Amino acid sequence: MKKLTLRTSPADDGERLDKFIARAGGIPRGEARRALDRGGVWLDGKRVKANSRPVSDGQTVVVVLEEAGRTSPEERALTPERILFEDAHLIAVDKPAGVPAQPTLASDKGTLLSMVGEHVGRPVGLVHRLDLETTGITVFAKSKAATSALGEAFREGTARKRYLAVAVGELSGEGQIDLPLSPDPKRKGRFVARAGQGVPAVTRYRVVGQSGALRAVELLPETGRTHQLRSHLSALGAPILGDSLYGGPRQAQGAEGLAVAERVLLHARALELPHPATGALLSLLAPIPEDLAHALRLAGARLESL
Repeated sequence: MKKLTLRTSPADDGERLDKFIARAGGIPRGEARRALDRGGVWLDGKRVKANSRPVSDGQTVVVVLEEAGRTSPEERALTPERILFEDAHLIAVDKPAGVPAQPTLASDKGTLLSMVGEHVGRPVGLVHRLDLETTGITVFAKSKAATSALGEAFREGTARKRYLAVAVGELSGEGQIDLPLSPDPKRKGRFVARAGQGVPAVTRYRVVGQSGALRAVELLPETGRTHQLRSHLSALGAPILGDSLYGGPRQAQGAEGLAVAERVLLHARALELPHPATGALLSLLAPIPEDLAHALRLAGARLESL
């Protein structure tokens, strides 16, 4: 990994971000734009993807660059069984656990974005993201027009998502969680769900199996906030198995045995959205990974109905 840390001066005030990176970092402007497009640029600690964003005096710009011709053990390739759908406009893949969706400040290697870009043979647009440990459907666009159309579908709610999780706690039936989310002031990277504060967030849920302390839960988010499902279930007193950030234990007892989780047991199972070129409804389904399938069975769920 190659990382540039650049500091703006009064002379840079108002300059486009891509031009500043190219000039101050001594790299081609096209390379600066590629770094921006794939989410590898941070301005004062916040990820920025807009090429034309103006900079101002005293700002810090961090740029993570791809290193041509180098590979590392942590890099992965997109295998055929991970591809759920592909045509000239988009590609949908089944994200494995432990693979970051996009570059971080620590690395741009082994990300789902780089894996898909390598498969397609050119940069692709990431229109939504899953957490590091979350598995399931992730969609990438192959053109600017498709990126715009798919992004609008997710923003406007015409992209309908269905998740599966195994939770631990007293939860039954079905319902709706309407609790805004705000950053937890006591713990970085965590969000708090409580009435009257933060951005609106709505999740519908249905318990599809229960055994002992385990609950198999189907989740239908109506908004797409960071950590929404994890925070909402925690607020109900039923955090996801393996989700230590939100109070979820690593193991819990079902009637038929002990369920043990090495990760957050959350999976993006299904997605319906309008095709970016034709508008026709596209229905996608990601296989349930074995660790989640085992825990779902212990929670009393019938996998064939999920």
